[in-house]
Amino acid sequence: MYNLHGYALFALPKKIYMKKTHQIISILLLTVTVMVPGLTMAQDPIVQDIQKKIPEDSTHKEGWKLGAALTLGLAQGGTSNWAAGGEKSSFSLNSHVNLFGNWKKGKNKWTNNLDLFYAVLRTTSDGVRKNDDMIDFYSKYIYSFKPKVGLGVVTTFRTQFTEGFDYDVTPPEKTSNFFAPAYLTIAPGADWAPAEDLSLFLSPLSARWTFVNEANIELAPDYGLDSGHTSLFQAGAYFSAIFKREIFKNVTYKGRLDLFSNYLDKPQNIDVYWTNLFGFKVNNWLTVTYSFDLIYDDNIRLFGPNENAPRTQTKTLLSIGFSGKL
Repeated sequence: MYNLHGYALFALPKKIYMKKTHQIISILLLTVTVMVPGLTMAQDPIVQDIQKKIPEDSTHKEGWKLGAALTLGLAQGGTSNWAAGGEKSSFSLNSHVNLFGNWKKGKNKWTNNLDLFYAVLRTTSDGVRKNDDMIDFYSKYIYSFKPKVGLGVVTTFRTQFTEGFDYDVTPPEKTSNFFAPAYLTIAPGADWAPAEDLSLFLSPLSARWTFVNEANIELAPDYGLDSGHTSLFQAGAYFSAIFKREIFKNVTYKGRLDLFSNYLDKPQNIDVYWTNLFGFKVNNWLTVTYSFDLIYDDNIRLFGPNENAPRTQTKTLLSIGFSGKL
């Protein structure tokens, strides 16, 4: 028996149990996300706000609903005869484009989301380098045989736009490029959506491919592929959790956690893909965003002095810039 905040969970009536389960999952996802990057947010208002009900989107009953959002951030700095030291000149540009297309008809629901991130940093000492680069597509079709439960399939695809380098070695060593690597996952399974802001999907048997194109075939061993091969197939269990809502007035949070266990090789080593995006709306066109991403892939051997051991990858980005929606 598990006891949380004084409640014996299995002893609760079904409706109360489902409600508590949703609240607990939501609180855990958001609280852990806030604690990891060290943000200092008060816990009690978060817990209280999560327990408020989200109204359904009454504007989308059937058919397609399309939309787009663009955020563009700029930063510039410089020093001259500055005793404390610092870059003579620095400039950064970062962009985030979000495209979505959602379709509903009867018990059928198909959601599609494409996130495009790219950022560059230029300093006097290091020149121009990219510090963010991602293409992330997520598609989910669900047939709901109950109001909150359904069966369907999730498809995900990830890659990057341009070359990436390891600047800790001289000369810098190329580590990635467009479609090198690229990841495609197709996962049939069951979906549970206890509320509009939370979706949980589980696939006991899914397929995942890792690709490295011919032009960058030398990178294949770095991503678990045999030398000279352009693709790697894996079969395993897949879990995806998506949580999105306004946690405070004009403050939104969007998080996604994907887990994959490869049945064919070391199933106990679970791959993790975790993205988090906070948006602070200042006014209709000015937004502050903070992102925190974490990736662990047992096949990647790029990081750390021992290339035979996988490493946890983390990335953070704070941006102040212009935003707009369509």
